[in-house]
Amino acid sequence: MNNVVESIFDQAVRLRRLVVKRRWLTLTAVALVGAASIAIISLVPERYRASARVYVDTQTVLRPLMANLTFQPDIDQQVAMLARTLISRPNIERLIDLPEVRIRTANAVEREARISRLMSEIKVTPAGSGNLYDVTYLGPSPDMAQRLVDATVRMFVNSGAVAKKLDSQDAGKFIEEQIKVYEAKLVESENRLKDFKVRNFGVSGVSNQDYFTRVSVLGEEVSKLRVDLSAAVQSRDAFQRELAVEEPQLPTDSAARSGTPGAESASRLELQRKNLDELLRRYTEEHPDVVSARRVVGQLETELRETADAERRLIAKGGKTARAATSPVYQRLRISLAEAEAQVASLRSQLGAKQVLLEQVRSAAGKLPQIEAELVQLNRDYDVIRKNYDLMVARRESALLGERLDESSQLAEFRVVEPPRVSPIPAFPSRLHLAIAAVFLSMLGGLAAAVIAEQLWPTFDQRTALSEATGRPVLGTVSVLVTPEKARARRRSLLRFSSAFAFVMSLQVAWLAWIAVGSTLPP
Repeated sequence: MNNVVESIFDQAVRLRRLVVKRRWLTLTAVALVGAASIAIISLVPERYRASARVYVDTQTVLRPLMANLTFQPDIDQQVAMLARTLISRPNIERLIDLPEVRIRTANAVEREARISRLMSEIKVTPAGSGNLYDVTYLGPSPDMAQRLVDATVRMFVNSGAVAKKLDSQDAGKFIEEQIKVYEAKLVESENRLKDFKVRNFGVSGVSNQDYFTRVSVLGEEVSKLRVDLSAAVQSRDAFQRELAVEEPQLPTDSAARSGTPGAESASRLELQRKNLDELLRRYTEEHPDVVSARRVVGQLETELRETADAERRLIAKGGKTARAATSPVYQRLRISLAEAEAQVASLRSQLGAKQVLLEQVRSAAGKLPQIEAELVQLNRDYDVIRKNYDLMVARRESALLGERLDESSQLAEFRVVEPPRVSPIPAFPSRLHLAIAAVFLSMLGGLAAAVIAEQLWPTFDQRTALSEATGRPVLGTVSVLVTPEKARARRRSLLRFSSAFAFVMSLQVAWLAWIAVGSTLPP
């Protein structure tokens, strides 16, 4: 430790001796560096720092209530992106064009230079972990710096609502366009599916039944119709056999008691007409019961007309009326036979239609795999388009709800926590700081000049220095005898040096005082 202290002390002593030996060179270097520093620092303008702090509140009471009803973007991320992109060329161009900023440019070149300089000088930086943002600017005057920061804060506050409104409009327009596209695709897919079902009705999957189920159902219906037809034919044959052995005429005394031959037929006709009217109120004209009842009515009407015509012919010839069938049993058998024939005809018609349909379905068995594949593809395409269409419609409703939510509450609430303010003292490094640094720099310049001169043109006044420089032993030294005249000349030289050094330092101190006074005065 002592060796280190001694080494430092020796170096300091050597440096002092070097400065004394090269004192005029050192003073000249100090003066030159000081003068150059004064000239340079005088050209450096003072800069004043203006700042403001903005708090962005992204938490609202309404947004949690609408969590599952509308799409909500990451507001914190959007605000951070907005802060990073606020200092852009279009925004700076709008900023310098504001009348309250009062920035005038002579030409386009100066305008571009000013825009580039402002883009690098205006800072919007996060302050801490919360949604706090500092807006700072270093300007040539306090008034201009404060105006520029105030305009930047207002631009930051207003850009949130404008950006969110434009984003909502663009999203709504895009969704509407997509809905129109999917709507056209959905109509086209529905038409293709409808045409396919019309062409292949009765085939697997088209009529809500697969192929084998439909064939089985049709087969069972055909079998049932055949059984019903066989039963109806047997019933009709039984009526025909009974009618062939039944006497149509009643005995004479019974016929006399029964009244006129056509009275009972007329009553039956009236009953059948009432039955027909009742059936027409319940069924259509093609229903088998309606067809059968209408056929019975026609037969009774024909029978009454034939009986009436026969009686008229006999009366015209002067004879007696022909004897019609007066037996009620015979007449009922004829009516039942007519109804049975109608039932047989109806069942035959239904059986023929079902058999034709069954054959058509069976004939489609060869192309069943292709039809099912086409149907599956059509249904898949339709389901995908329908799902996307429903999703886009739901997104549109969500976007409309979100747009109304944005209209009622902005992207975020911007609060100016600290309004724009400017420090009356120039920002670091000011001219005063630069002047103090220049004084020390001039001193270092003088020392550096002395050291460099000693390295270039070394002189030795001590034996140890010569021995260290040459690496050889010094055999002896020569003393200098200082005469009184030489001593007086040396004292005069030191006096002149001291006066010159004091003058240079007084200039340095006066300059520092002038700079300090200028820094405290308002610009």
